[in-house]
Amino acid sequence: MTRVSTYGNYQSALLDLMSAQSRAEAAQKKVNTQKNATDLVGFGRGAETVSALKSSQTRIQSFIDTNTSVAARLETQDLAMGRVADAATEARKALADAIAAGRMDALVSTLESLFMEAQDGLNAKHQGKFLFAGGAIDQAPVQVATLADLAALPDALSAFGNDQLRQTSWLDENVALDTGFLADAMGQELFAIFRDIQLEHQTTPLDGQMSDAQKAFLTTQMGRFEAAAKGVVELQARNGGMQNRVERLLESQEARKISVDTILAGKTDANMAEAVTELEMAQVALQASAQVISQLRRVSLLDYLR
Repeated sequence: MTRVSTYGNYQSALLDLMSAQSRAEAAQKKVNTQKNATDLVGFGRGAETVSALKSSQTRIQSFIDTNTSVAARLETQDLAMGRVADAATEARKALADAIAAGRMDALVSTLESLFMEAQDGLNAKHQGKFLFAGGAIDQAPVQVATLADLAALPDALSAFGNDQLRQTSWLDENVALDTGFLADAMGQELFAIFRDIQLEHQTTPLDGQMSDAQKAFLTTQMGRFEAAAKGVVELQARNGGMQNRVERLLESQEARKISVDTILAGKTDANMAEAVTELEMAQVALQASAQVISQLRRVSLLDYLR
């Protein structure tokens, strides 16, 4: 005679149902997330590899973000340096034109305008912070507004309020670069020329017909402006060299990130065809378990006694 145990059958069927529900839930989660697991525990013995890959991914992305920010800063610095160099070049040209004409009409006002252009370049900002102020990023490095204010100072260096802290950026695990430039190093010589011209103008006005002494003085200042412009262009070239290096590092890091992303995807991304198949099979098993329980409810001992 066959033994019949309603409790035992129900218990077995319920365990099957719960197991089917668990498999269906896991399969549904895999389809929804398109990942083999949603935490490291789910990767079992591969968890250590996944953790290391994710750590590398985060570190590389951090360097990419830093380099992107540095690249933008260097580009702004290049534009600002260009303004300072252009001001020095145009000032030399203004003197050359005056010497060629033998007259100094509007010369000082032209130089005043060019001084302000150089000042604007040295006081340039990036993301709300002064580029050439060193560590004093919330304070304008050039603190004089006019040639008269500059001439009132004891020397050109007194016009600058930057400190000597240069910005250093870590661009990769073993690459640190001084990407900052200082306003006084860039503009002191240029401001000294503007100051000397303004002092000369206050002694003997640089206006109207040019005397031989004034011609000799302005000829000397032409050479100084040319040297000052060359000095700024050299700093601009250094800045450009750093731009090229950052660009190459970015390309390398982005290639590394793609490689790590690909390897990590191979470890974590679900095979969607398999995942969908697993889901369908789990749903069939769930339905079968539910059907068994439904049938058990209709089973009677009388069926065995007939």
